[in-house]
Order: sequence, then C-alpha cells, then structure tokens
Amino acid sequence: MKITIDEDLFQLVPGLKLGIIHYTKITVSESPQMLKGRLQLFQEQLFFELDTKPLTDFRGIQEWRETWKAFGADPNRYRPSAEALFRRIKKQNYLRTVHTAVDLNTFFSLQYEIPAGIYDLGKIVGDVHLTVGGEEDGYDGLNGRFNSLHRILQLKDEYSPFGSPYVDSVRTAVTEETTDALHVLFLRPSMDKEEALQLTTACGNMFTSISGGESACFVLNEESPSVMLNGSKPFHL
Repeated sequence: MKITIDEDLFQLVPGLKLGIIHYTKITVSESPQMLKGRLQLFQEQLFFELDTKPLTDFRGIQEWRETWKAFGADPNRYRPSAEALFRRIKKQNYLRTVHTAVDLNTFFSLQYEIPAGIYDLGKIVGDVHLTVGGEEDGYDGLNGRFNSLHRILQLKDEYSPFGSPYVDSVRTAVTEETTDALHVLFLRPSMDKEEALQLTTACGNMFTSISGGESACFVLNEESPSVMLNGSKPFHL
C-alpha cells in the first residue's frame, strides 16, 4: 500500500504534513482504567482552561482553521475534528470511552490539538491519497449522517473516500476485530519535520504499549510526499 499527498496541496499549504503510523498485530479492546482515567482528567483540565482561554489561542486549533480556509472550506460551518472535540468539552459534554484505538486517537487529538484518524487496514482498498474533496465526494460518517467533503481534505483509496480531518467514515472504522491499522495524524503545518517525527513516534509507542503489536512511523511532507507500507492485508469488496 502506497500513501501519497497530492503535490498540488503544497501550493496552498507548503507546510502540510501527515504523521503516518502503521500498526500490526494489535489487540483492540476495552480501555484499561489508566487510559480511561487519563482521558477523563485531561478533559476536565481542558474544560477549566477553556473557561478563560479562547479556542483560537490554542495553536493547533488556529492553524487548522487557517488550513481549512486555504483549501476553500468554511471552518465555522464544517469544523476540523480537533476543534469539534474542544467545543464539546467547553460545554462539559465529555467524550465517553469506546475502546483502546478510539480512546487513544481522541487523547492524541486533544493533547496535540490536531485532527487524527485511525482506520482498519483490512478495509482499505489499494493505495491511499490525500486530496481535496470535490462536489460529489462524501460518505456515511461516524457522526451518524452523510458528510460532504467538498473543499475538505480527504483520504481516498481505490474505492472511495474513507477519512478526513473533519469526520471519519463508517466503512473503515476500527473495531475489536481489527489487528492491523493505519493511524493518520494531521500535524500542524508550522511543525518542523524532526518535531513531527518525534510526535508521531511518541504516539505510536504509547499506542503499542497499551494495545500491543508493532508500529512503524513516518512523516509525509513536501520533500517526502509518499510512503510504501508493507505487510498490510488485502481487502476485497
């Protein structure tokens, strides 16, 4: 499987970069109490911080709002997923735990103020491209409705779009049956490559310390816009 950022995207956001983590032989299950407690405490601390600090003062939130606008989307109408999480917490509508994969993905998104998505590799068809969605692009999302991806960044395989920094699809959702997964971190464009790789590696290490398995970490940017993953299972619709 080859993962590629459409090079045209760098003309609008030269610093665009993705953290890519390839997990193999993981076990997805109910989160341990340690993770549940850490996620709850983090949300409670963030709630009090949001009481006095505007959302736009969070660097990651602000950068992704600017990135949204650069590609022609309206962040006030279709919010980047990290901002949507922050707004939920501001209303004290805390996120409930699901399982290790979703809970860790949520934790990383909150901690680093970035959109993030995790996908079952067995449900991805062929190569993956990061592009901007057209008028016809969209999917049934984890929010329970059909979501248009017009002018929004999307991860697209040979079958259809399946992920984005907006909301992810039902089709490639990770379940407790998942053993191989693709984790995508939509990093802050201002972050340099070294810091980006350190962040991505730290996420991969924390994930496998809880879910077992192995991780391989990469950063895609203008200089290195693609990576080839090995060992993923083929999937046929």
